[in-house]
Amino acid sequence: MDIKRAVLDVLKQSDKPLRPGDIAKKIGVESKEVSKVIKELKREGKIHSPKRCYYAPK
Repeated sequence: MDIKRAVLDVLKQSDKPLRPGDIAKKIGVESKEVSKVIKELKREGKIHSPKRCYYAPK
């Protein structure tokens, strides 16, 4: 499973920004893994953080 793809899909399907722990529960991985992927996605400009510790797709 491609975690990066799964994280992006969960964020796109959500109607509100999510925390890494919430995303991790939905895709069944540890929140540490999700946090690493979120850093990459932010660097690539695919997601943003509308408020501290919450993430949403751009």
